[in-house]
Amino acid sequence: MASSNETERNKALVLAGIKGVFIDRDPTVLDRLFSDDYRQHNPSIANGTAAIKAILQVLSPDFSYEPGLVMADGDFVMIHGRYVGWGPKPMVGVDIFRVSNGKIAEHWDVLQEEVPAAQSANGNSMFTGRQV
Repeated sequence: MASSNETERNKALVLAGIKGVFIDRDPTVLDRLFSDDYRQHNPSIANGTAAIKAILQVLSPDFSYEPGLVMADGDFVMIHGRYVGWGPKPMVGVDIFRVSNGKIAEHWDVLQEEVPAAQSANGNSMFTGRQV
């Protein structure tokens, strides 16, 4: 079982990784923070960091990412985030990462189109912004 210090380090690592990729659009983050055998579970993206580097090259200048709630449990870190420009409508998702040997080793995600609060049955927003 991971210590609370290790869990916090994993949380900081993953947040730095996703911000480096999707906010700073810095491909060198992939070389520094992601493992050489990075595994991807999104069915549209190949394993390895080269696939993410290729995505960075074609992202629209209007693309934006906003991290929200970040939760960590040992080697697993989840980030609730908002993607604008990933598809035709803003997307809200949960990205799940596994950390191994101090590197981001694996990724899963669940994404759905954002529904404005005014159009939802409960009147609540799907995304409330950064909670960390």
